[in-house]
Amino acid sequence: VQLQASGGGLVQAGGSLRLSCAASGRTFSTYDMGWFRQPPGKEREFVAAISRSSGSTYYADSVKGRFTISRDNAKNTVYLQLNSLKPEDTAVYYCAAYWRSTYYYTGSVAYWGQGTLVTVSS
Repeated sequence: VQLQASGGGLVQAGGSLRLSCAASGRTFSTYDMGWFRQPPGKEREFVAAISRSSGSTYYADSVKGRFTISRDNAKNTVYLQLNSLKPEDTAVYYCAAYWRSTYYYTGSVAYWGQGTLVTVSS
């Protein structure tokens, strides 16, 4: 599976962005999908995950209530809607396809997208 993330950019605090991650291949619907982020000078961290059927979603406490993950298996795409953005949300955002369901760990990721930069100004 190859993943291509897009949608990042510069936004003011309180604003919104929608990230997209398009997957190649016909096995997209068999993977649980997620998003991680890496703030400047920090380690990569879990943001959100969604099960292969969209039946379950999971969020980091820091984004709960502000971010929404969704997927469209017909379009081989996973989305991350970012609302009420804060300067501390500034990071490179990576989409991920999981090989196991311990979503919080980078070691659970089978495939990574290339990352898209989100910058939130105060």
